[in-house]
Amino acid sequence: MQIELNEVTVADLSKDYKDDAENGVTAYGGKLDIRPPYQREFIYKDKQREAVIDTVLKGFPLNVMYWATHTDGTYEVMDGQQRTISICQYVAGVYSVPINAQQMYFGNLQTDIQQRILGYKLMVYFCTGEPSEKLDWFKTINIAGERLTDQELRNAVYHGPWVSDAKRYFSKTGCAAYGIGGNYLTGSPIRQEFLETVIRWISDGHIDQYMAEHQQKDSAEDLWNYFNSVISWVQTVYSHYYKEMKGVDWGTLFNKYGTEEHDPAEMNSQVARLMEDEEVSNRKGIFAYLLSHEEKELNIRAFSEKQKGLAYQRQQGICPICHKHFEINEMEGDHITPWCEGGKTSDDNLQMLCKDCNRRKSDK
Repeated sequence: MQIELNEVTVADLSKDYKDDAENGVTAYGGKLDIRPPYQREFIYKDKQREAVIDTVLKGFPLNVMYWATHTDGTYEVMDGQQRTISICQYVAGVYSVPINAQQMYFGNLQTDIQQRILGYKLMVYFCTGEPSEKLDWFKTINIAGERLTDQELRNAVYHGPWVSDAKRYFSKTGCAAYGIGGNYLTGSPIRQEFLETVIRWISDGHIDQYMAEHQQKDSAEDLWNYFNSVISWVQTVYSHYYKEMKGVDWGTLFNKYGTEEHDPAEMNSQVARLMEDEEVSNRKGIFAYLLSHEEKELNIRAFSEKQKGLAYQRQQGICPICHKHFEINEMEGDHITPWCEGGKTSDDNLQMLCKDCNRRKSDK
């Protein structure tokens, strides 16, 4: 990898700036690809953009940027995308910044201030080398600052037509996936968290393998159709929406139980009942519990240390099943009448069992 430091003025950088949405963002007379396949979407907030322009206006140095060179004389941004877009958008009149307590667009500035901005020199390293070298360098220089997510780095490693098409569905603000599934997924589409979640679902956790196998495919339609099937199944089985449904591991549940028959009316009735049950500590786990029937999903309310201490004293340390004496740290609180049979987490339903007896009782 050869690295050469150059000075690039804002005037040269912003020349012919163009944001063509899905088709990319370019500048520097059309020779700079600001958003190559491995780069994240624009995520700077207003204060961050304003800080970039304020730095330029004051003549303070911005952090150095890195561009990768191509044999045809074009470039791509390896590091500095957010700063580059902030500068180009301001010169293009996309947003205003506060100057002397007034919101000022570039076009409203005095000529001398405009020239000060356009003449500002950015420090840019031009990096020449093999694609694998560039990608390794890209990872290295992103250790500092706002870290890339795991999925953003995967998009870099497996960039190609499949990633580009998948991002169209899952990685844009207001993307199609957000439109139909935003109430069921957590995270941010533009930080690739929607995309990562759905690939994890469809691949049973083998994200890298799935992306490697699909890297050169032209379409991510299979992934999109799978996602639609998951959301459609959820909305059929649980026709009433609860805020606790957001962030449930729906794809994993779909993979396990998607072919089973369920009575939606009965499922919704059970959800409503469990939502009102004070013994259920994990309401988000209700939806998995009704499919798997595993009580661990609900995190049934546990006895407090005070309750267990009082019960231990009442029993004088004797386990009522094996009738042996134990220290309190060798015993566990147990529901005499199990929760599934209507038992409550109350003093009169508590007994202290030795760990072995409690395990044997739980296994029955």
